[in-house]
Amino acid sequence: MISIKDLISGMPFPLYLAPMEGVTDRAFRLACKEQGADVLISEFVSSDALSREVEKSIRKMAFDERERPFGIQIFGHDELSLVKAAHLAEAAGPDFVDINWGCPVKKVVSKGAGSAILQDIPKMAVLTGAVVRELRIPVTVKTRLGWDSTSKPIVEVAERMQDVGVQAIAIHGRTRAQMYGGEADWSLIGEVKRNPRMSIPVIGNGDVNSAGKAILYRERYGVDAVMIGRAAIGNPWIFRQVRDLLAGREPYVPDYADRMGMVLRQLRQTMEEKGERRAVLEMRSQYAGYFKGLDHFKPVRMRLMAATSIAECEEILRLYQAV
Repeated sequence: MISIKDLISGMPFPLYLAPMEGVTDRAFRLACKEQGADVLISEFVSSDALSREVEKSIRKMAFDERERPFGIQIFGHDELSLVKAAHLAEAAGPDFVDINWGCPVKKVVSKGAGSAILQDIPKMAVLTGAVVRELRIPVTVKTRLGWDSTSKPIVEVAERMQDVGVQAIAIHGRTRAQMYGGEADWSLIGEVKRNPRMSIPVIGNGDVNSAGKAILYRERYGVDAVMIGRAAIGNPWIFRQVRDLLAGREPYVPDYADRMGMVLRQLRQTMEEKGERRAVLEMRSQYAGYFKGLDHFKPVRMRLMAATSIAECEEILRLYQAV
């Protein structure tokens, strides 16, 4: 078995793209890979849906060889379905399987999955250990600091995950109660990293919204890698910018032609998988990021939001370029 440490050993400072439901499909992942993301992970896949062989969930596991190292993320609350889902994920050929123990969304938590497990750490260890024992490829975990401000057992959680065989842990610096609000607390992520018992890679996540922050958090908290999520939506160049800073270069700033080209490539790649209508609809959530800071762009963005074809999107974008 190739370990996670082996997979990332040649990377100066591994940059992970965080899995985000409805965002990190193959077209978006490839855009981020092109701009310097090292490790990619699928949108999270329900173990229950995989166990029932729901076609939509199976499609989520598809990936391109250019995306490696690549992980498939699963979530669930029942050992039987979680293990079955892990086997199906492994059969799709990724480099590792990631278990989501951090999603705070109500529909996930209400079923006892995602961050709900932080209320029952022994069960978390049992379920995770069951998956580790069944697979021939590495298993990693993504989680949060704890359930709420009165319960942040992440140091214990990280130890327990390592003890059952998890090969890396990504920690979002918020509790479930915080959802995505407030400020991420990286001090506890740093505490996990400084724990002398820990030997697996610790990946920090939360509020990494600039290249400078990625470098700062690396230096301040000693993490082995950072995971970037929402800041990459409409801005895959953030990975390239981190690379530039690491190399002592001025961070790259994309011009309008770069932004337009990336949007059109992403639209066309999404169309190949999901059809033109879905491609146009799904891209709407990313225009604000792609064209942030451009003068007088709001009317153009409103026209893009109403566009129904890729040809129409391209025409709107080229008209703005010509102004």
